Amino acid sequence: MKQVGVDYTKESARSIRRLAFFISPLAVGYTILASYGIVPSSDFLTPLFALIFTLFWLLVATYYYIFPSETKGQKYARIVMYHLVGIATLIVVTGFANPLAALYVLLLIVSHTFFGRRGLILSAVGLMATGLVDTYIHQSLGQDVFVANLITTGAVLLLGVALIGFMSTQETRRKTLLHSKKQALLQQERLTTIINNLSDATFSINDAGTISLYNAACLGLLDLNTNLKGKKLNDVLNLVDTDGNKVKAAGLLKHADRTSTRDDLSHQYADGELVRLEITYAPIRSSYSASKRKEEQGGYIIIMRDITKQKSLEEERDEFISVVSHELRTPITIAEGTISNLAVLMDRGLESVDQKMLASTVETAHEQILYLAKMVNDLSTLSRAERGVAAEAETIDVAELLHMLFQKYEGEAKAQNLQLNLDIGAKLGKVHVSKLYLEELLQNFITNAIKYTHEGNVTIIAQRVKNIVTFTVKDTGIGMTRTDQVKIFQKFYRSEDYRIRETSGTGLGLYVSAKLAQKLGTKIELKSRVNFGSSFSFELPVEE
Repeated sequence: MKQVGVDYTKESARSIRRLAFFISPLAVGYTILASYGIVPSSDFLTPLFALIFTLFWLLVATYYYIFPSETKGQKYARIVMYHLVGIATLIVVTGFANPLAALYVLLLIVSHTFFGRRGLILSAVGLMATGLVDTYIHQSLGQDVFVANLITTGAVLLLGVALIGFMSTQETRRKTLLHSKKQALLQQERLTTIINNLSDATFSINDAGTISLYNAACLGLLDLNTNLKGKKLNDVLNLVDTDGNKVKAAGLLKHADRTSTRDDLSHQYADGELVRLEITYAPIRSSYSASKRKEEQGGYIIIMRDITKQKSLEEERDEFISVVSHELRTPITIAEGTISNLAVLMDRGLESVDQKMLASTVETAHEQILYLAKMVNDLSTLSRAERGVAAEAETIDVAELLHMLFQKYEGEAKAQNLQLNLDIGAKLGKVHVSKLYLEELLQNFITNAIKYTHEGNVTIIAQRVKNIVTFTVKDTGIGMTRTDQVKIFQKFYRSEDYRIRETSGTGLGLYVSAKLAQKLGTKIELKSRVNFGSSFSFELPVEE
């Protein structure tokens, strides 16, 4: 018990006021019964006094019930008033050794509730003093009055202390439970905050496979906009393996005895679209060291991450490495074989070697080396585009860039008996993009046009309409079929047309071009007819 005051809530104060108000009629009723002689009372004075006393008690109880105390002084005053009324009732109305004396227990409890141990002691002193006064008044009745009053005092004190002890224990338990609930709620809120701030979809599942906690990322990953709490995991997660067979999520958890990870499963949306998932799941264990119990299952935690793009890139990378290895093997083998043959011919002596054969061998080796160099250059360009190297935008004068490219490739075109033309409009303006990417994209179109045009011309065109400039490289070459047009931008793709096959090429040029166009924020438009040539176009905004 506290020395001064005890913590109490507004609800407990209201309960005490209600109790005092509804018990008052009981004492008043007993007083009325005593006034009519229905119940015995040796201390009853007069009916008029009983009436006045009864009305006074009811007024006090009603007033205190309607107007609760606001200050500590008011509480003291009201407790004193209740004690005075109760003591007066026992002395002048009912007598001390009376069943109504048991109600004094309430005064002990109220005194302790509001003022702690000190209030309890003062209330107990009031009780003992009342017993002594009553004994003095009725001393003419002999020692029996003293014994009865002593027993009544002891019984009321014992009952009051017992009830106060019980209530204090219950209050301590209530506060402990309330504190535990607050701590549990705090931990729950902390856990919820942590989970909601995770970028990965996170579920907490109970043993029955029902979702008990989830974060916003779950709704985004599963493309849902409903409350998932209380739903079965199998109902919201539609898993399939790499062969398209359905996999029950709850089945995975059932056999999980430790943290496990799988990245070979996908979630299938209602429209059939698949998203590749990396799923990490682990059982939640609860241990009770105090009771020496074994660890018990407490559900599961599941973390899911969308790895569709990652897996796609990995598969694309593996395929790319495989194809590059295959494409490099042929020219390396040819170059190695021709150089080896050249070494054998040189060992025989140059005088005995056919010069035409020697020249043909050297030319074959040189062509394969050039082919490898072109492939390495294309791969280097592709790597720079993929990694964003030299992607910094700069202001480029369109007319100046096209004149530079025209001068650069005019000689190469003439060597192929082709006419290289430059058709550009006035006031083309400037564009703000990566100069390296734009130049390499146009160079790929120009070199391809020269390579696959056997006669006629290649024209570099640039026209501005409002704030858009359109770049076009047009040729009168061999053209391509509709089938080739669909596949031409795939890596390492080369048409089956014999006229293309007889010309060396890596099959990377237009694939790289598509990547460069993507980096520039534009798209390549292709127009072509077999034997009527091709044109490659793209658009860029003009810088204001």
